[in-house]
Amino acid sequence: MSPEAFPRSRRSFLRTGSATAVGLGLTAAGCGFSSSDPAAKKAEDKPIDVKVDGDLVYFNWADFVDPAVFEGFEKEYGVKVIQSNFDSMEGMAAKLNAGNRYDIIFPTAKWAQRLAQGDRLRPIDHTRLKNADAVFSHYDYFADPWYDPGARHTVPFTMYKTGIGWRKDKIGSDLAGSWGDLWNARAKSKVFLLDDRDEVLGMGALKLGLDISTSVEGELGRVTDSLRSLRPHLRGFSSDSYNNLLTGNAAMTQAWSGDMAAMLNQAKDPSIFGFEVAKEGAPVNSDCYAIPSDARHPGTAMLFIDYMLRPENVKKNIEYIGYPMPVAGTENTYAALVEPFPECQVSSDDLKDELYFRNATSKGEQARDTAWTRVKAG
Repeated sequence: MSPEAFPRSRRSFLRTGSATAVGLGLTAAGCGFSSSDPAAKKAEDKPIDVKVDGDLVYFNWADFVDPAVFEGFEKEYGVKVIQSNFDSMEGMAAKLNAGNRYDIIFPTAKWAQRLAQGDRLRPIDHTRLKNADAVFSHYDYFADPWYDPGARHTVPFTMYKTGIGWRKDKIGSDLAGSWGDLWNARAKSKVFLLDDRDEVLGMGALKLGLDISTSVEGELGRVTDSLRSLRPHLRGFSSDSYNNLLTGNAAMTQAWSGDMAAMLNQAKDPSIFGFEVAKEGAPVNSDCYAIPSDARHPGTAMLFIDYMLRPENVKKNIEYIGYPMPVAGTENTYAALVEPFPECQVSSDDLKDELYFRNATSKGEQARDTAWTRVKAG
């Protein structure tokens, strides 16, 4: 695949600003998603017929499905894919709360939980999907995930983890394999953290041996104090990890594994880059296929999910987006893609409840917002 064909990371636009989350009233699990449509609750009990019932209204991060896969779906089923994109989970929630209707959406794990608890998702009968067995019979974690018991409303789309990317030509290759490497004196003034509340606070918490989603004020105080000590090394907050490394703007950066895979297709000399997963723990996350309760064309959405789960389409998409997809038989495709950075691979052993970001109470989310504000302020 040519470098110019590789999409810009969709996560380079991710923002987790407290003002947006609080303004929408989305700080507690399910809060802000309570359904006002009586028909939505009734739809919960009605299985979706897997058939074409209209064009597909699609809502996802930008450039997160290979265009050739879209084209194949449209041709096979005689439908059009009408695309809309969001640039954050809060942006997705705002569109849903404003009454915009989509047939398929792609929330992360904790946002899938909020949507399901707010009665905003249709149930998905996996037995009606011909290709679902390649997911649920081989990746046990997703058969009963914490964010969607029994996987009643979701099918996993991607999975990824967070680590540290760095330039070996700037700071060498001998690192400690710890989040403490971000404090490396050789990278002073050339370190970036992700512009993401949960990722930064989670990294600080893991470094101190705390719960990744802690909302305890005393513990958050320890986290912010630790992160403030990084300020002399810090160049800024940016979620455009691989471009910062490619241009030399960063000598070291907190980075999503999928973005590091994307960088491999852009780098003239991949050997000068490294990626490590910290021994204190690497945050993991999943994007999900989900069908909103008010979807006009849920049957087409089911067909799309099943089409996307075909191994040949999974392999195309892995190569296009740089993120692994939990579908049996496609693991070698991703392993080959990230051969220079084997730690980008995500296995079943990496999927642990305690390494996912969780929803807190409204008070807890406000405490995390406050801590994030303090970290950004320096």
